[in-house]
Formats: sequence, C-alpha cells, structure tokens
Amino acid sequence: MFQRNISTEDMRKMVVDGEVIEEYADDHPCPSYLILGFSEHIPFHLVVAECEDHARIITIYMPDEEKWINYKKRRL
Repeated sequence: MFQRNISTEDMRKMVVDGEVIEEYADDHPCPSYLILGFSEHIPFHLVVAECEDHARIITIYMPDEEKWINYKKRRL
C-alpha cells in the first residue's frame, strides 16, 4: 500500500465501495474476497480476509489488462 502511494483512507473506501468479484470461501484461517475498487479513477484489486472479529487486507495491486476483462473477469 505504501509502495503504491495509497492511503489507508483510500483502501477503506475501496473495501466499502468496491465490488466483490471473486469469493474464496475455503481460504484459511478466514474466507477471503477479491474486491475491485478505484482510487482517483485507477483500478485496484484488494484481497481481503474476513474473520469473525476482524478483516484484514492481504494484498492490493493494479490488475493487468492482459489478464482481466474490464478488471472484473479473468481472461482464459
């Protein structure tokens, strides 16, 4: 997050306002989700683990257009 110049507030907004595009219900120790969010019109993917008592951002990255259709669907 710091390497990408994304503030904590920007990440919070992306999690709250973003769109869940994939779910990983079998992840351990907590289920996780891939969220598409935007900061200053720039798309980001966030992997967020949601445990019973907290949520944790695992990673955040800029999706590669060659691997994603509209940043939402994986290309085959």
